[in-house]
Amino acid sequence: MFAEEPATAPPSLRQRRRATATREIVEAAERHIAEHGPHALSLRAVARSLGMTVQGLYHYFPNRDALVTALVAKAYDDLADAVTASVDAASGEPAARRFLAATEGYRRWAVTHVERFQLLYGAPLRHYEAPVEGPTTLAMRRLGTVFQREMFDGYTTAQLASADTRALSPALRAHLEPLFAHGSEALPPPATALLLGAWGHMHGMVVLEAFGHTAFIGDHQAEVFRMAMRDLLDDIHRRIPTRP
Repeated sequence: MFAEEPATAPPSLRQRRRATATREIVEAAERHIAEHGPHALSLRAVARSLGMTVQGLYHYFPNRDALVTALVAKAYDDLADAVTASVDAASGEPAARRFLAATEGYRRWAVTHVERFQLLYGAPLRHYEAPVEGPTTLAMRRLGTVFQREMFDGYTTAQLASADTRALSPALRAHLEPLFAHGSEALPPPATALLLGAWGHMHGMVVLEAFGHTAFIGDHQAEVFRMAMRDLLDDIHRRIPTRP
């Protein structure tokens, strides 16, 4: 007979209270960022909005960087949730349509949550460094996995390794080799180069819109973005051989 696995003990009252307080602090910080922007983040103001002292806030987040890390990781997760929901809504569609749905989900979240998007991709906060392989890295990696899956769905590793990327230098190839080796199957360097280039193209257009640089296009920004993403995906797929 197999021994029964020990039942996991439910969180204690103290743990539940701590989790609730931590969530309330993060939500208050998000509201502060939405109103004043990420560079005006004030732990004192966040604490005051909750009826706490700064010293009380430090009981949950020992310093500003710890709170910023929690905010960045949550923003990445919320962005990934939005992208995933868009892909799920197109689950019965071909891979190309799911990829376009992912890009549109990315754009919608960014233009709807401009200040939180700026926290992720605006000017870096002074004196802040995200922990290496910490929660921000893991959350960002989750987002990248969605785009990787939808962009290359249906292609074999051999096809992706033979993609036309204008002959990567040996040094660049070696650098790209481990970048997307965390999934169930490593992404070959040529495909990694295509993915990074596509992300830069998509992200650049979203940044221009979210930060107000393409307001002159008016109500047509979504259509222009959609057209650019279709052309981008067509170009990428032309570079991948139908047979390795």
